[in-house]
Amino acid sequence: MADAAHFRGTGHSAARRWLRRTAALTAGAPLLAGLLAGTAQAAHTAIPAAPEPASAPVKAGGDGTVAVALNTLSPSAPVKGDTLTISGTVTNRGKTTIDDADVDLRVGPRLSGRSAIDAAANASAGTAVQVAPLGGKYRVKIAHLPGRARQDFALSVPVSDLGLDESGIYQLGVSLSGETAQEPWDHVLGIQRTFLPWQPEPTDKKTQLTFLWPMVSTIHLSAQTGADEQQTPVFDNDDLAADLAPGGRLQQMVALGSQLPVTWVIDPDLLATVDAMTHKYRVKKGNTTVPGKNQQLANEWLNSLEKAVQHHPVVALPFADPDLASLAHTGRGVSGGLSHLQPATQVAATTVDTILHVTPSTDFAWPVDGAVDPSIVDVATSAGADKVIARGDSLVDDLPYTPTAARPVGGGTTAVVADTRLSTSFQGDLTTASASTLAVQRFLAQSLALTQQEPDKQRSIVVAPQRMPNAGQVQAMAAALHGLDSERWTEPQNLMDAASATPDPNANTRVPPQSRYPRSLRKQELPTSAFQQIQDTQDLLTRFTDILSAPDRVEAPFANAQERSMSTSWRGDAPRASAYRGSVRAYLDGLKGEVLLVPKSDLTLSGASATIPVTVQNKLLQDVQHLVLRLSSSKPTRLKLDGDKAVADQPIKVGGGHSQSVKFTGTGNANGPVEVSAQLFTQDGRPYSQKMTFEVKVSEITPTAMLVIASGVLLLVFAGVKMYSRRKRAAARRAAAQEARGDGPESGPGDGPADDPGDGPANGSDGEQPSDPAVDTRPGNPAPSGSGEKVDR
Repeated sequence: MADAAHFRGTGHSAARRWLRRTAALTAGAPLLAGLLAGTAQAAHTAIPAAPEPASAPVKAGGDGTVAVALNTLSPSAPVKGDTLTISGTVTNRGKTTIDDADVDLRVGPRLSGRSAIDAAANASAGTAVQVAPLGGKYRVKIAHLPGRARQDFALSVPVSDLGLDESGIYQLGVSLSGETAQEPWDHVLGIQRTFLPWQPEPTDKKTQLTFLWPMVSTIHLSAQTGADEQQTPVFDNDDLAADLAPGGRLQQMVALGSQLPVTWVIDPDLLATVDAMTHKYRVKKGNTTVPGKNQQLANEWLNSLEKAVQHHPVVALPFADPDLASLAHTGRGVSGGLSHLQPATQVAATTVDTILHVTPSTDFAWPVDGAVDPSIVDVATSAGADKVIARGDSLVDDLPYTPTAARPVGGGTTAVVADTRLSTSFQGDLTTASASTLAVQRFLAQSLALTQQEPDKQRSIVVAPQRMPNAGQVQAMAAALHGLDSERWTEPQNLMDAASATPDPNANTRVPPQSRYPRSLRKQELPTSAFQQIQDTQDLLTRFTDILSAPDRVEAPFANAQERSMSTSWRGDAPRASAYRGSVRAYLDGLKGEVLLVPKSDLTLSGASATIPVTVQNKLLQDVQHLVLRLSSSKPTRLKLDGDKAVADQPIKVGGGHSQSVKFTGTGNANGPVEVSAQLFTQDGRPYSQKMTFEVKVSEITPTAMLVIASGVLLLVFAGVKMYSRRKRAAARRAAAQEARGDGPESGPGDGPADDPGDGPANGSDGEQPSDPAVDTRPGNPAPSGSGEKVDR
C-alpha cells in the first residue's frame, strides 16, 4: 500500500480531509482493491454508522491471524502540543511467516454520541479498515514475523499530525499489514482499535463527576473466639493477607485511591477484620487452629488507609454489607429477618470512627449493581438511610442526554443513579496492559461524550464500579481518573454533594416494579431457608445469652457473625455461604452444650422416701444463672417428687468450670419402675437442654410387713437369751459337783455324778459333747509300777 498523505494544518474541513485520505489510499492500491472486491461486502465495518461525507473507502481483507495489543497510550487525553506515544506488541498467531510487515497508526473520523462509541467498540474485532494509515515516519517496519512469534513496537506522533479537528472522540487504530505465502499481497492481518478523546480547551460547564472507591471484601472472620480473657479471634482462612500485601487488591486500592478525588465507600466489617489481625489471632486448619502471623501487614495497611481517608468523604455501609435485595425478596417474610439492619448501621459508624478516626456518612444504601425495585427501596431505607445508590439500567431515562444523578423517588428517599456505561467500564479481565488501556480510553471517551451532550448544562454524574475490583481493575480505574486530572471537561465531586444536587425535572423518578428485577441477579440471592436458619440461630443465641453472667462476651462476636451470614459478598458462592451459616450454628450449639446434665444411671428407691440427686455441669469459663432444673415423674401415683408433685423445679446457678448437684426428694407409693426425666429450662420457661431420662425402681414397704419383720426380730432375741441362760446353769452345776468330790476345778468331766436328766440334751443322752474324750474301759497293767510313777485306779 502506498503511504497515505499526512494531514497538517487546520484549513481543511473534516469532509475534505476524509476524502483526501481515502483518495490517497485508493490511488495507491488499485491491485489490492481489485483483489478484495469480492470480500468488500462481507467485511465488518469498523466505523459506526454516523453521518459522514460520501467516499469510496478501501476495505482491507484479512484473516485476523495477528493479535495487536496496545499496552500504553500516553497521554490518554492529549492537548495541543502533546506527542502521542503508543506501545504494544504484535503476535503472529498463525504458522506462516509474515513478510514486509508494517505497524501503522490510523485515525478515524469523529464519533457522534455515546451510542456511536458503543457501536465502534462492539465492532472492533474485524480487520476491515476504512481509513488510510498515517504512514511515512509514523510506522514501524518488520521484515519478517515468524509463526507464533511476537514483536514489540512503539509509535510516537505529534498530536498536530493526527488531523484532529473539532473536540470530540476519535477512533484510533493500530494495524499490522503484510504478506504471506498464501496471500502474497499487502493487506491488513490484524488491528486493534481504541478511542482518543480530544478536548484541547476546558469547557465552560464541566461535568461534576463522583467516583465511588469501594473498600469491600469477602468474609474471613468466624464467630469462634478463643477461651482466653482477650477472646482471641479465629479466622476461617488467612487469605486476606494476600490482598493486604504489596500488589494485592486492597493494598492497591489504598495506595492508588489516596492520590485520587474519590468518595470512599467502606464496609466496616473489613476494618474490624483487619483490626483483629493486628493483634493475636488464630486461623483454622483442619480440626485445629494455628497462630496467625500477619500482624505487621495488617497494621501497615490500616495505617495507610487511615492516612488516605483523612479530609476525604467517607461513606460507611451497614456492617458486613448486607444483601439488601435478598432481604427484600426472600428474607422479608421471615420473622425478624429485617431486625439486623438497624444494628448493622449503628455499629458501622462506631467502627469507622474508632478505627479510622473519621466520621462517616451512614445515609446511603447500595443494592447489588444498583438494581432496585420498591421492596428493595423499602428495605434499604428501613435502617435509617434515605439515599439509595441505583444505576441507570434500573431507572431508565428516555432522554437524549444523561441527567443529573440525584432524583426523588418518593417517601423522602433520594435515588442517586450512577451512570451505567461509566460504572461498568472496568469489568472483565483487565489483567493485561492492553485490556486496561482499552478500558481507560473507553471510559474517557464516554465521559467526554456525556459532557458534550448538553455543553451548556452542568450535570452531576456518579460512577459506582463493581464492589470488589481486582488489582488490575483498580489500576485501570486509577489510570482513568488520572486522565481527567486536567479537568478539561469534568471536575470532582463527593457523593454527599451529588445526592443533594438539584434534580433534573425530566429525569425518571419511577422505581421499576419487582417483575423487572434482573433474573441473573435474582438467581444469586440468598434463599428463604438461609434467612430462616439465621433467625433460628438468633433465637438460640438469645436463649443462651440469657443464662450468662457476662453475655456481652458472646453477643458481640455472634451478632457480627449473623450480619456476615447475609453479606452481599456471598453472591455467586452459595456453597460457602451455606457452610458459613452452618459453622456459626455449630459453634453456638457447642457453646450451649457446655452447660449440661451429667448422665445418670438407674437407681432404686427403698423406703417411703429418699433423695434423687441430679448433677449440672458448667464447662464455660463464666458463671451461668437464670436456669431452672425440672424433674418429672412419669408415674406420679407410684413416685412423687418434693412432697406431692409430679414435676419439681429448682433454680440453678453454677460457677464457671464447676458442677452442682441438685437434690430432689422422691416419695414412693407403690412398687415398680418409674421413668424420671430431667431437663434445663430458662427462667421464662423455654427449654434449654434436651431431656435426660433415667429409671427409678420403687421398693415400697407396708406397715404390716414392718410388724412381721419386727416380730421375727423379737423371737430371735428371746431364743438367744434362753440358750445363754441354759448354758450358764449347766456350767454352774458341773462346777458344784466337782467341788463336792474334792477334785477341784481341774477334774475331768467323767469323774462327777451323773447330770440331771432334766438338764441334759433333748435326746436323753448323758450330756456328753461331741468334743469330749472317750471313756477308757481297758484292764490295768498287772506289772508293778515303775519308780516315781503314779497310777490312778
